Formats: sequence, structure tokens, C-alpha cells
Amino acid sequence: MTKEERYGHLLPQVAALCEGEKDMTAKMANVSALLHHEFGFWWTGFYRVVGDELVLGPFQGPLACVHIGFGRGVCGTAWKERRTLVVPDVEQFAGHIACSSESKSEVVVPMLVDGVVVAVLDIDSRHLATFDETDRRCLEQLVALMV
Repeated sequence: MTKEERYGHLLPQVAALCEGEKDMTAKMANVSALLHHEFGFWWTGFYRVVGDELVLGPFQGPLACVHIGFGRGVCGTAWKERRTLVVPDVEQFAGHIACSSESKSEVVVPMLVDGVVVAVLDIDSRHLATFDETDRRCLEQLVALMV
């Protein structure tokens, strides 16, 4: 099954999980579990905007950084720039925050509510160049289903 087909099967599941659910933490928990299980990523989870920093939210994978400042690392930069970042090699990203030396590539998708970033979806891989345009597009659709 192609990556596109896997997302095609996953997106309706996300829509069903989120339909009628008001609690964002519950949605983040189920969506991170679903993504992590379906794709087997190294780390899959959310950081919530709390004041002037991102704070660790529901996730699947090894221990993670708890606080990330605005504009810091891939997550903080995606928040600041309000756009998805696909990073083929995290070692080449200026200011990358290494929560784990095993993370090699990353994609971060901001979650916007009424034009304001309220969280970011962060996914890390143990392999270089795991993420591409398909991931960007499909993960943006996924995050939009959650709000």
C-alpha cells in the first residue's frame, strides 16, 4: 500500500474519532496513537501553545522535550512561521533541538483555530528524508479535521 493510500484510509478514521468530541486533549491522544500505530514513526505527538511556549501534549514514543520556546527548533519555528515544516535531515536545521539523537528527519504541522496556532503536530523518524509533500498535504488535512 502506498503512503497516499495509507493516509486515504487514515483520514476518515480521524474524522470519525474527532466528530462530536470537544476535548482537544482526547483528540490529540487518539490521533497520535492512530498515526504512530499506522506508520510506525519514531515519535508522534503534539505540543500545545501555553503562553509563550509549546508544552508537551499527548504523544507516542520515547521521552520528549517538555518545553519549547517560540521560534526555537523545528516545532517553535513552525509555530512562529505558521506553516508546515518538512525537514529531511534535522542535523541541517539551524537551531534544531535534539530531544533524541535517534531522530533523523521531522515534519511539524501547526494547528490553527481562528487563525491562531494552538498546537503543533510533531512527527520524527529514525531515517533521513522520511517525509515529503504527501505527508505535508495529508497531515495538514488531518490536523484540519481535529479543529
